[in-house]
Amino acid sequence: MPDRVPKHIRFTPEYRRLLPAKIGTTDYEEYFDLEVRRVGLKPYHGKLDSARYYDDLPQNVCFDDWGLPFLRNTEYHKRLELYPMQSLETINELKEYPWPDFLADYRHSHLEEETAQIHEEGCAVLGREREVSGGFIFETAWQLRGMTRLFKDCYVNKDFANFLFDKIAEINGALVGRFAEAGVDIIWLGDDIGMQDRPLMSLSFWRKWLKPRLKHLIDSAKESNPGVLIFYHSDGFIEPFIPDLIEIGVNILNPIQPECLDPVKIKRVYGERLSFWGTIGVQTTMPHGTPKQVKAVVKRMIETVGQGGGFLIAPCHFIQTDVPWENVIAFFEAVEKFGRY
Repeated sequence: MPDRVPKHIRFTPEYRRLLPAKIGTTDYEEYFDLEVRRVGLKPYHGKLDSARYYDDLPQNVCFDDWGLPFLRNTEYHKRLELYPMQSLETINELKEYPWPDFLADYRHSHLEEETAQIHEEGCAVLGREREVSGGFIFETAWQLRGMTRLFKDCYVNKDFANFLFDKIAEINGALVGRFAEAGVDIIWLGDDIGMQDRPLMSLSFWRKWLKPRLKHLIDSAKESNPGVLIFYHSDGFIEPFIPDLIEIGVNILNPIQPECLDPVKIKRVYGERLSFWGTIGVQTTMPHGTPKQVKAVVKRMIETVGQGGGFLIAPCHFIQTDVPWENVIAFFEAVEKFGRY
């Protein structure tokens, strides 16, 4: 049992540019004394051969490792609705796609040293592929293919869909194994499989197409480090999937979005088998509440979801520029005041 409820927060690039004027530094993790710090890969040194899959790209565009396009210096999730694999028809075309090279030595050789340094500072280490695009299987697949086309593939072009899902799982399985090998405490996995009030897909569809591949990622991490904790992120309503996620080895569920799920109920039903990370709404509480209301919600979540431990409190997603700074401060003040066991 810890002595306090740990906390976390993430800011969009636009909000991070405001931080030096507010806290005198860009290092908000140190300033707010966050108990979990992230390690990731170094940027790719080569030239990403992705532009050839698009027509009429704007000038202010950049690509992530998977070849997905973003406008530079914009808030996260404002990516261009363009899909590099939308016009592909064959598995041979998939094989020729410029897949990411995450395991070039220069990209990950620093992980052990960086992980050890964070441990020396008394913090836990979270291993995560990237901040910007996609998840680890489904989101990456639909952002490459287009969601409508991907769902259609699963019914009328199954060999194509299987190859795409397997390739993504193969690449990311090797990556999470490397993070675990480096000694991180937590592996971040995630796929948004929920909408606001219902799942994005049926449970049977998820069990057929995504569950085995997610299990491969979890097994790859556990083979390298049996004690590593598996963090799984999905926004939206995902309650029907929770027993299966526990079955295949998920330890931490995020973000328990309060606009879509009842965090207190989820804690009551699954608290013996899961830990929880999140619960503070970024659609409601953080942008639209008063500081007093933010503090009241934080207090309630600590007293309920935090009962008995197994809870890291955090806003459910990135803090965007519609969130008043006073509410950010209110979040941390409330955690400090009420978050002691």
